[in-house]
Amino acid sequence: MKKINVNLKDRSYEIIIQKGFFTDLDKYFPQKRKYFLITNDNLEKLFPDFLSLFENRIIIKDGEEYKNFETYRFVIEELLKKKIERKDCIVAFGGGVTGDIAGFAAATVLRGVDFIQIPTTLLAQVDSSVGGKTGINTNEGKNLLGAFYQPKIVLIDTDILSFLPDKQIKTGLGEVVKYAFIEKNCSDIKEFYLFDYLSKLNDYELFEKFDEIVFKSCSLKASVVSIDEKESGLRAVLNFGHTFAHAIETITNYNKFTHGEAVAMGMKRAFQLSLNLKLIDKNYYDASISLINKFNLLADDNLSFNKDEFIDLMKQDKKVLNSKIRLVLPVCKGEVKIFDDINEEEIKKVI
Repeated sequence: MKKINVNLKDRSYEIIIQKGFFTDLDKYFPQKRKYFLITNDNLEKLFPDFLSLFENRIIIKDGEEYKNFETYRFVIEELLKKKIERKDCIVAFGGGVTGDIAGFAAATVLRGVDFIQIPTTLLAQVDSSVGGKTGINTNEGKNLLGAFYQPKIVLIDTDILSFLPDKQIKTGLGEVVKYAFIEKNCSDIKEFYLFDYLSKLNDYELFEKFDEIVFKSCSLKASVVSIDEKESGLRAVLNFGHTFAHAIETITNYNKFTHGEAVAMGMKRAFQLSLNLKLIDKNYYDASISLINKFNLLADDNLSFNKDEFIDLMKQDKKVLNSKIRLVLPVCKGEVKIFDDINEEEIKKVI
């Protein structure tokens, strides 16, 4: 068992990572309180025994296109119908979509109830379940409605990853690779050297190393979140590749690419922009693109976007300040910086 503390004073919590403890998770749910499980229709079929531990279950559809007002409203109405009270607890059992919606519901129903994250995808285990970002998508963009709301605990069993199709593993690796490009910004985590670790890792070793990969990724994110919970500064580095990615997801109606694929495409564009602006040298650019390619993270990227529409979507990103696009760009190995003065014509060159 590995434990990581997200240090947020009175909102601190633990991330517990252990291979194979999924079947014993019920010990984390004392019977003295009432639990409301929110999960998706795929997991309902895969894990009926675990779901049977919860009398109150709310089943939603899986997929980014369902992370919307309609699903959020359905969840809230079901919670109220089932007479949730403030002392009760919501349990998110699923990937990023389930966790984001369940967390937002927990933040808003009755002005806030406790919730627990049990992420079941690699993407959710290394990223979305940690840090308290919750929310839904709108027609205007991704995650534009939400709240910072921390879970009480995050329970991760990497054995559950064996149930995932390859596409879901790849989308999670998109976020893992992202951490390799920003780890120098996480100043109190210097011993990992994730870039080199991943570069040396063979494909066949992935499942053997998921405990370590998840631990390293969560440690890096916990370090950043503990310093900057609500993205007033440092936490913005976690969005490396995401300003491009969110525009790609929005312009393709959330149904062409997984989030990790979009992030990989976004990181590729960020590296190309940095190279064009001479923020990085060709050696680092080549090594970084090679790392992205190593895990086959790039989907079909031969796409033609309307550049003006793409720029407009980037301007709707949550990080925009004074109507200026703020981009997280690489500047050297493992380090990124935030820029708000990049000429739009330069951005268009890499779209």
